Amino acid sequence: MRVFWLILASFGVLAAQERGVDTGELERELRRLVEVFAIASEQGAEAVPSEQLIYHGAIPGMLRQLDPHSAFFNPDQFAQLREMQTSVSRGFGTIVSVLPGKVIVLQVAAGSPAERSGLAAGDELVVVNNIPLGRLDPEQLVQVLGMTRQREAQILVRRPGTAKLLPVTMTPAEMQSPSVDRAFLAAEGIGYIRATSFDAKTGKEIHEAIERLGGAGLKGLILDLRDNPGGDLRAALDTAAQFLPAGTKILSARGRGREVESVEVPAGFTPYTFGLAVLINDRTASASEIVAGAMQDQDRGMVLGQASFGKGLVQSVFPLSGETGLALTTAYYYTPSGRSIQKPLRAGRLSGETGFEERPEYRTAKGRVVRGGGGIDPDVVVGMEEPSRFRIVLEGSAAFPEFAREWLAGHRAEAKREMVITPAILDEFQLWLSRRNIRPGMREWTAERMHITSRLKQEILNQSVGVDVGDELEVERDPVVRRALGILTSGQ
Repeated sequence: MRVFWLILASFGVLAAQERGVDTGELERELRRLVEVFAIASEQGAEAVPSEQLIYHGAIPGMLRQLDPHSAFFNPDQFAQLREMQTSVSRGFGTIVSVLPGKVIVLQVAAGSPAERSGLAAGDELVVVNNIPLGRLDPEQLVQVLGMTRQREAQILVRRPGTAKLLPVTMTPAEMQSPSVDRAFLAAEGIGYIRATSFDAKTGKEIHEAIERLGGAGLKGLILDLRDNPGGDLRAALDTAAQFLPAGTKILSARGRGREVESVEVPAGFTPYTFGLAVLINDRTASASEIVAGAMQDQDRGMVLGQASFGKGLVQSVFPLSGETGLALTTAYYYTPSGRSIQKPLRAGRLSGETGFEERPEYRTAKGRVVRGGGGIDPDVVVGMEEPSRFRIVLEGSAAFPEFAREWLAGHRAEAKREMVITPAILDEFQLWLSRRNIRPGMREWTAERMHITSRLKQEILNQSVGVDVGDELEVERDPVVRRALGILTSGQ
């Protein structure tokens, strides 16, 4: 057994020599590894398969010394990775509101499996594939809904005004899910666009959205990259290039002290020149940080919100023998000023978990000081509002969508974009809450009256006119968007 593994170690040394690696120390360490492996295999109290010792022990242990993102894939995992890279998105063509124990349909796409099955806005999904949803938390509900996309789904639906549960059968189909899911005018001449990820078409989708909103004639644009985990690098570069002059540096990638790649805006681009505000938060990562960092370093626009996640590394996938594979960090991305987007990696974990010890200074194109050390710090820090106890109760009990469903049963003709939530509707809602043992004090009700008015209108329009209109109302309440509008309208 030991001789066999020593022969394998020799092959490993030969492979390293072919790659130009100094093999003196490597050979000694490999022999030591083989000795430990042989003793553990032959003398251990319990027999352990060789595959487990190597695939789950030696190789992962070695990669943990590099960074948290490099990983080894056994044959099954590598096959799954290849399948994910070529898979298509499947679904039913619905937008739903997921609340504790409740899934309410907000919108059904034309021609989708949901529309063909008769599903409609306002319907509540009660049972999915024999799984009652009433006692599940939102995370469990998301898992159940995710599983239904893989095969035919048998669903029981509760429709407003109908006591009997309606059976619905849907078969998932390939659906186009655009990464740009919101695009409208947030104020006169100022567009708002949200990109939830970066895929191959995101740059084109952003350009088309800008043109629909007014193109070069816009006074300003809010580009919302909050909660955007990144994705396709080329899409991020295409997006950044729409706002920067030809020849402007967007990013660079360096590994082991040498520059691997430097990307500039190619010739022939005519950039938009209107004011720009980019919104980020702690879940803005990777390709999204490349866009935000480029806009900040080139002084092209203001970055608002919270510090971004700090993931800026180049991962290369290497196929190995035996249908296995290796994902290895080979370089890091840097903003135009030279800042690393990646949080420092130390001892196999993100050092950012305990805060940065050093934040070196860099300079933007106009000489402004920006901090390095990983992630993008906003130019203007704006946090989200902390919800009151009463607001948490309202959201957690699904009061807004539930009341909207019941109200629409008798007032659907009144549901229009320009509708007003009257004092009579508010009184009706307050009585509705009281019947469900939600009885706020006068001070609590008064403090939340404006929020309640906006949320009621949003949910009514979500289930009647469409989610796009409801989205506009949600954005109007957003403190980060309001701050961005203030900056763009003041010309700062």
